[in-house]
Amino acid sequence: MIPVLPPTAPVSESHITRVHHVWRKAREEKTPEGRPPPCRALVLTGYGGYDKVKLQVTKQGDAKLGPGDVLLRVKACGLNFAELMGRQGLYEPLPAPPVIMGMEGSGVIEAVGEEVKDRKVGDRVIAMKRSGMWQDVVAVPSDLTFPMPENMSFEEGAAIPVNYISAYLMLFEMANLKPGKSVLVHMAAGGVGIAATQLCQTVPDVTVFGTASASKHETITQGGVTHPIDYRTRDYVEEVRKISPKGVDIVLDPLGGSDTQKGFDLLKPMGSAANGVTGPKRNLMALMKLWYNQLSISALKLMQTNKAIGGFHLGYLEDDELINRTMSELLELYRQGKIKPRIDSCHHFEEVADAMRRMHERQNIGKVILLTEPKKKD
Repeated sequence: MIPVLPPTAPVSESHITRVHHVWRKAREEKTPEGRPPPCRALVLTGYGGYDKVKLQVTKQGDAKLGPGDVLLRVKACGLNFAELMGRQGLYEPLPAPPVIMGMEGSGVIEAVGEEVKDRKVGDRVIAMKRSGMWQDVVAVPSDLTFPMPENMSFEEGAAIPVNYISAYLMLFEMANLKPGKSVLVHMAAGGVGIAATQLCQTVPDVTVFGTASASKHETITQGGVTHPIDYRTRDYVEEVRKISPKGVDIVLDPLGGSDTQKGFDLLKPMGSAANGVTGPKRNLMALMKLWYNQLSISALKLMQTNKAIGGFHLGYLEDDELINRTMSELLELYRQGKIKPRIDSCHHFEEVADAMRRMHERQNIGKVILLTEPKKKD
């Protein structure tokens, strides 16, 4: 076992070196049966159906700890549309199979690299990677780990990064949300939608229009949506116009295709549409249809209408300073009680197909979480 330092213990150079040495020694240890300690991981073995994501066992020693890394014992991971698209070969930032999936998670630090000064063994942290979080033990750059508030659960920690960073950057950095503005949030019952709604409530007098199926309206209304709209039975453009004839100031558009044109038309003068890759693309044909119907607009048209369109894709955002600053702001909002992830459901690694199916079929209200703890046998 790797020793856990008391939370208040000072971390000296010698202590870090000793922990790093213990980690190297632990990698060489064997189980009573003479095998290296196992590490379970969810591996995308090829493109296709849910069966392409397989639970596999590897050696714990396969995690390589760099000088600026921490070794994380993962407790919970987030499931995102990026993984649903990646399983179908539709998410370019994901390396080709075989690859361990997962962009976010939370857990406890078991070891630190020789150059790490601000993290220590035993710290509870949130962590991010472009892929590879869906495993028991993972090496992560220390500057992409974030200390968790004391009252935050591991499930909540895993639900924060992708959804809340995306919502925050689209609302505040891209669309410049201010008091008194109105916002249309598509898929308001999803992880990003709930995050965006909560963040809108941190600004005075913001009106939120939210699209979701009728069965989810009570939940999103309680969460802060001012005007819920059933996109399955109503034309959301007409519904918005009934209440706000001039339209809205901001549209968060994860849908693309013809909905981008609708969103652009709904914008008031000086309004902004933030187009983000967060929504489901059910298959290759659906994606091709989306591309075919995608809005094409000139700079002259933007000037003539006094409107703005921005594109956002967290998978291509390489500004670690911006991500760190945003996470710091989000964690402070959590401490103040202004945001709190809504956990839809938790699934053990063995149940990853059920988790993906639930999200793919839009059954979730909030975040779907994967748990590394093995499922207990009945």
